[in-house]
Amino acid sequence: CAQNKAWQVAGLPHLHVAVNLSPRQLRQSNFIHVIEQALQETGLAPCYLELELTESMLMHNTENAIAMLTALDAMGIDISIDDFGTGYSSLTYLKRLPIKALKIDKSFVSDIPGDLDDAAIASTIIVMAHNLDIRVIAEGVETPAQKDFLISHACDSMQGYLFSRPVEPDKIPPLLVSAATL
Repeated sequence: CAQNKAWQVAGLPHLHVAVNLSPRQLRQSNFIHVIEQALQETGLAPCYLELELTESMLMHNTENAIAMLTALDAMGIDISIDDFGTGYSSLTYLKRLPIKALKIDKSFVSDIPGDLDDAAIASTIIVMAHNLDIRVIAEGVETPAQKDFLISHACDSMQGYLFSRPVEPDKIPPLLVSAATL
């Protein structure tokens, strides 16, 4: 939150930054307060924060997770499911949780478009999510063929080495400036 706010204060385009949650964090009774405090101390608007959790994290104390994620959503924080398709959750969660995005696990992206099963799974996830008004992000995009397949199937966003390796925070400003001029 502090880094994102610092980029905003520096005049860079406002970013929506996603942060992975751990199962332990989701079980903390004061987790909502911790998030509120981080936003308050940094001055970051909640709409620039997205919290990612895996499907398997929803399997433990489901009702508590639903209540917590609903409260975070009410604060204006987006919730996404990371590594979608690899966990053991029910599709019922997609109806009950305030999910804004699904991240297709890279294991389903790595062999598309060549592997027909992975291609079918990826395209089905995209259609299903869009029918539920949920954004789709593909993880692990490394080739132009994968990118072209995902674009042709209306995937909303992609991430992976095709676009960039992980970048240190001090290397982000020049990337944002150059992207803004495109």
